[in-house]
Amino acid sequence: MPFTRSHIPKIIFTLLIFHFCHFTASAQWYDPEKVDKKAGEIYGMAYEAAMTANYSSALKYLDEALKLEPRFVDVYLSRAGIYAEQKNYVASVVDFETGLRMDSVYSKTYLLPYSISLAGVGKFQQALEAIDEFLANPTLNGQSIKAGNYRKSTYIFAVEYEKKHPAKDYVFLPENLGNGINTKDLEYFPSLTIDGRRMIFTRRIASDEDFYESDFIDGRWSEAKPLGGKINTNLNEGAQNISQDGQLLIFTGCNYPEGEGSCDLYFSVQTKNGWSEPQNLGPMVNTDFWESSPSLSPDKRDLYFASSMAGGFGGRDIWVTHRLPTGKWSRPENLGEAVNTGGDESCPFMHADNETLYFNSNGHPGYGQTDLYFSKKVNDSSWVVAENLGYPVNTIDDQGSLIVAADGKTAYYASDGGDSKGGLDIYSFQLREDIRPLKTLWVKGTVFDKKTNAGLPSAVELADLKSGNLISKVQTDEDGNYLVTLPVGKDYAFNVNRRGYLFYSDNFSLTKNSTDSVFNVDIPLQPIEKGASIILKNIFFETGKFELQNESKSELDKLVTLLTENPNVKIQIDGHTDNVGQEKDNLLLSTNRAKSVVGYLLSKSINAQRLTYKGFGSTNPISENKTETGKALNRRTTLSVISN
Repeated sequence: MPFTRSHIPKIIFTLLIFHFCHFTASAQWYDPEKVDKKAGEIYGMAYEAAMTANYSSALKYLDEALKLEPRFVDVYLSRAGIYAEQKNYVASVVDFETGLRMDSVYSKTYLLPYSISLAGVGKFQQALEAIDEFLANPTLNGQSIKAGNYRKSTYIFAVEYEKKHPAKDYVFLPENLGNGINTKDLEYFPSLTIDGRRMIFTRRIASDEDFYESDFIDGRWSEAKPLGGKINTNLNEGAQNISQDGQLLIFTGCNYPEGEGSCDLYFSVQTKNGWSEPQNLGPMVNTDFWESSPSLSPDKRDLYFASSMAGGFGGRDIWVTHRLPTGKWSRPENLGEAVNTGGDESCPFMHADNETLYFNSNGHPGYGQTDLYFSKKVNDSSWVVAENLGYPVNTIDDQGSLIVAADGKTAYYASDGGDSKGGLDIYSFQLREDIRPLKTLWVKGTVFDKKTNAGLPSAVELADLKSGNLISKVQTDEDGNYLVTLPVGKDYAFNVNRRGYLFYSDNFSLTKNSTDSVFNVDIPLQPIEKGASIILKNIFFETGKFELQNESKSELDKLVTLLTENPNVKIQIDGHTDNVGQEKDNLLLSTNRAKSVVGYLLSKSINAQRLTYKGFGSTNPISENKTETGKALNRRTTLSVISN
């Protein structure tokens, strides 16, 4: 564009600045027609470079123009626009403020992009003041007023959010995961196993997306390698989610020959020879619309994903499908208006606590584009209204996906931060306390036949002791291996069941326990035969009393199911105490406790001829009565098979 003094082009960008006429008044001193001619010509060259997105050249030209004309206001304003386009909001604010300070009247129409850059560095109150001043200009056209009011609404949201969620001592310091994972290529969509020691992520080389894995060893991530087996192809695989136990991978495959639509959900399982050939989840889940961004619940019973299928609230919504007893997946259900909006929701991530869902959205109130949110599951069909994660996790720019480790505080996401090794890299940071999920421990082990030591495929159940509600139900693999997550803050009943065997019971008290320990429990199941016995660890009584506590109900109901499924089995319930108190009192107490259990079974229509009970007091201890732990072990209720 040739330069004339009567026309200095404004370097403007559609993302930031609308074209509006300058407001002039007698207080204005800056006159673009009086700038140095050579500086103006160089400025015109900067304009041409900027219009082709050659920002590095444009910046060089602007610097040259400024050397010739140090009070060239348009240079500062235009350079501020380029910096904003590059998301270098700190430098942008400096240049906008220089231009405004040099001539506030001439620069007044730049208050809108200036406010955006202020918001880009988190100065939302100043951004609100700047936009108010901008909107007070009586000469604005309708488009500028609409843009200003939209930005004002986001600044008001940000200011109010800061009041409700004061950051206090929180520091946002994303850390690049290093050379083991990040390269000059693009890395994104991180996914972790429950122990946080294995990461699966997507890497794009040229236009091809594949899955890579890295292990956390001695405080660093190992050099990533492509997943072995048949999962990576010459097609595009991405947006994956690894199950907590590392045995199942759900991912998005686009334009596969057998696909139902443009992008479908597929799964692959870990085998001794690597990952299996991907299989489509089928037409019940996949449609001729778009399905992507899967996230498995920790018990693998629920699969959350984003889809543009019909019946939602907007463009893309988050849906859930449930695994049926047959192994197939149910018809998807929309998560509802607490999560979904008339805009787009995507990238769901269900935390290991099986309660907290993170996702992105451009439809909920936020900072201006796509933000990250979380919602808590109330029950299988109800969710708490989504809450914004706040600045600086969310910014005025688009946010992608986010996952959170089992510790409840370490988050991972992809970013093109200043220290990235090439475009998108994977980073970690610490979440603010008020937006964290429950810290989650886990128990893992193997279920096997007590007599043969052979692994047993079995059902592993975790229930809330207080409410009796089922928290998770996990099916072991064919060798009997299992992993169950344990969100802290609750007490759990833990049961393992298989037809033809006595169930196993245990409990984990995590209401007050802040341990970092995880549990390894190998479980021998006993075939139902004469002489077999188990300790009923989830039968509870108050000290010195024999009335069953409410927390016993889930265990008692398991016992009812056992006897119903095995109608010929006869059992004896035995009561035991520690050695505190008089032996005759302990004998009576243990007898009455065993009788209470039998009474519950009778109330559930179990034939009385199948039931006997006996109290042993403290005569049969299984541990020394010298410690509180030993005494607690001796206070127990047992089941013995009399005949089958």
